[in-house]
Amino acid sequence: MPTALSALAREHLDRIRAFYDAAPTEPQAGARAYRSLLAHYYNLLIPPDASVLEIGCGSGELLAQLRAATKVGVDLSAHQIEAARSRVPDAEFFVQAGELIDLGGRRFDVIIISDTLNLAADVQHLLERLHGVAQADTRLLLNFQNSLWRPLLTLARGLGLKAAQPQNSWLASSDVLNLLRLAGWLPVCHHGRLLLPFHALGLGMLINRWLAPVAGWFCLTVFIVARPPRTATGRATALSKVEGLSVSVVIPARNEAGNIPAAVARTPDMGAGTELIFVEGHSRDDTWAEIQRVAAENPSRKIKLLQQSGKGKGDAVRAGFAVATGDILMILDADLTMPPEELPKFYDLLATGRAEFANGVRLVYPMDEKAMQFLNLCANKTFGLIFTWLLGQPVKDTLCGTKVLTRAHYEKIAAGRAYFGDFDPFGDFDLLFGAAKLNLAIADVPIRYRERTYGETNIQRWKHGWLLLRMVWFAARKLKFV
Repeated sequence: MPTALSALAREHLDRIRAFYDAAPTEPQAGARAYRSLLAHYYNLLIPPDASVLEIGCGSGELLAQLRAATKVGVDLSAHQIEAARSRVPDAEFFVQAGELIDLGGRRFDVIIISDTLNLAADVQHLLERLHGVAQADTRLLLNFQNSLWRPLLTLARGLGLKAAQPQNSWLASSDVLNLLRLAGWLPVCHHGRLLLPFHALGLGMLINRWLAPVAGWFCLTVFIVARPPRTATGRATALSKVEGLSVSVVIPARNEAGNIPAAVARTPDMGAGTELIFVEGHSRDDTWAEIQRVAAENPSRKIKLLQQSGKGKGDAVRAGFAVATGDILMILDADLTMPPEELPKFYDLLATGRAEFANGVRLVYPMDEKAMQFLNLCANKTFGLIFTWLLGQPVKDTLCGTKVLTRAHYEKIAAGRAYFGDFDPFGDFDLLFGAAKLNLAIADVPIRYRERTYGETNIQRWKHGWLLLRMVWFAARKLKFV
């Protein structure tokens, strides 16, 4: 719980309240254009069925443009709230300061603080207080103005091109990230947006869409997404919950007959129970017969057998996930180059709430000499750099076959798949981009990569490399150049 708000902080809130009680409720034309641009980016981050709470909503201009099932706004100015109720009649509004918020136990999917942090009396106290209106999967969405723009914005205010403001802070991104951690929030990702904060006859749209993503350090506004930690305090308490989660391990298998016995023998039982789901995909060897034989010889293991009707690993993974019953879903390539014995690392990460999407990384520990060719290594490192920029959070190895997430989150990714389309035959990018669209916290899990002991890789280096580049460009247009 946050400590009591100090007398100095309360005096600051009184000054802010007095300022906005006397301020106009109709923004200038430039401010309206800026708010519409912010709303565009917020709508990319907010699921349409979400409940949204905006802290410091003012006259409700941003909230009016958001697509959400439920909208609630709080502001310390009764004057601004009165205007907000007229502007957004389908929303609820309360006259409260964020530092003292009390909504009677209501909790929200999304909490927004838009250009308000710099006006807060005590940012850490405000962020701590917001845990009282958050739930386990809540996303806290922040935007604030880049301190590099301070001289230009001060000049615009002096020339009357920007509305006057009360005395405020100028928080840097590092300040905000630190304050989030101090207040018990876990930052997920951050992006710079908007090089031109107005439309300018269409020029603003072109610059903000195509130039801003590659000049994020100079953008006017910074967006940060954060999430609450697990309710359990301390690792020992969190680990006590691990045993309650079940696991489904999906094993796509094409021409992998020699690896099937080891896949069953070496995959450990995890949590409340582990089911193995083999998805055979048009093999030229006796993989299907071997899966059936090994399953019959291991009646103590819960094993499901499928033959995919489509093609590609992505289709196989989706078929396996469709019949999975576990709380946590895992992908294990049947070539066993990712040792199955490493899967508990992924399980522990999700079960204790330290991440929401676990991504295997082959590029940290030394690997077997023939496990990965040099050109493949270079390509994997390049894709890692691109994805780190694209997703706004570090992803070192995008093409490791092992990816782990909860079934609940996968179902949300599947429900929103139309946003990207069915563009990924491998399944790796489909899951990573879907996780990024949901603002899930992605964590890299280093593993020791081994060379094959049976069969040959199904990857065609040049053909599939070109396809991967095309998929990156396609997704960049959906996530970054928007």
